[in-house]
Amino acid sequence: MLGAALAVGGCGAAAGHPHQGAADAAGKAHSRPAASASAAPTAPPSSPAASASPATTGQVASYGYGTAPVPAAAQPVDTADPTQVIGDGSPASCTSAAVVQAVAEGGIITFNCGPNPVTITMTATAKVVNTHDRTVIDGGGKVTLSGDGQVRILYMNTCDPQQVYTTSDCWQQQYPQLVVQNLTFEDAYSAVQETSTSDYGGGAIFVEGGQLTVINSGFFSNGCYPSGPDLGGAAIRALGMYADSPVYLARDTFRDGRCSNGGALSSIDASWDVTDSFFGDNQAIGFGANPAQAGTAGGGSGGAIYTDGDNYTVTIDDCLIRNGSAREGGGAIFFVVDSGYGTLTIENDSMLYNNPSGEFQNAPGIFDSVDGQVVPPVVTSGSVVSS
Repeated sequence: MLGAALAVGGCGAAAGHPHQGAADAAGKAHSRPAASASAAPTAPPSSPAASASPATTGQVASYGYGTAPVPAAAQPVDTADPTQVIGDGSPASCTSAAVVQAVAEGGIITFNCGPNPVTITMTATAKVVNTHDRTVIDGGGKVTLSGDGQVRILYMNTCDPQQVYTTSDCWQQQYPQLVVQNLTFEDAYSAVQETSTSDYGGGAIFVEGGQLTVINSGFFSNGCYPSGPDLGGAAIRALGMYADSPVYLARDTFRDGRCSNGGALSSIDASWDVTDSFFGDNQAIGFGANPAQAGTAGGGSGGAIYTDGDNYTVTIDDCLIRNGSAREGGGAIFFVVDSGYGTLTIENDSMLYNNPSGEFQNAPGIFDSVDGQVVPPVVTSGSVVSS
């Protein structure tokens, strides 16, 4: 089922640097390999029931795909006794300004916007202050945060002095922790271009340092800048996360994301544990790979997921990834470990289907390279990776 191995080097961050732009500048070059053969197609799986935001359906949102047990660390937080409540029971009371203020103050945040689903159009990005050890945002399955095609929605950055330094080395520090649950993000957008100093990528959520958990949440039609060799993550961009804990995603849905790389997720030096989640119709729309080929702006890898860095793992557990595409490599997943350990594991009846790679892959919809060597992903427990 797996395609022929391809020779390629690393392409990403230098370990231990406290900012993505400077880290990327030290990245290793790689040549664009030729495309490999794909496996024969199998019957496509059905899509999960939840395919639109609660504001569209008029119902409490329930997202995701599979039925695998969710890790204890990815279980929902009890929000029965919130620190802050956004809204006074009316939709008009649930505003962008109220969300921004609540996130800045931290703690457990819930919403009281009335009995029906509500969409809050964000006019500014809500930013976590690093002195708050944990911020929990619970939408109750009725709240959609919209970026209106112009605004990134959530931001946490331990290396941003405006959000307060709390350690001497902000890269991969343990706190703060951001938990997002029962919330929908749509039409978020980051227009930040890739430079040596910018916080690029992450249309809906951008996090650098600390810990992130996202539970029963939906991401629809989010985006970030369409070019850049390492720019990515239409839904989520994670950088230099706490090394002793992965980013946990449980029962989430990612649909119709567009970015240079990683139409849903993107990271440097971050492990991921993705359980019972659905990825559909996400696209990496850049072109020229990483580093950018001559005459191109670069990018175009990891239709759904683009990961890079040193010493990290990605586990896809009972998930469905379908109808993604990448103009370069990995129509579903681009996984490159520049140095050290790393494994891409696809397990427990996960299904990857119809994720074409425009230029290169070493398994259908996947490009997997560890320490300069192209390797097959670990596919176990009834999972299927097919064209």
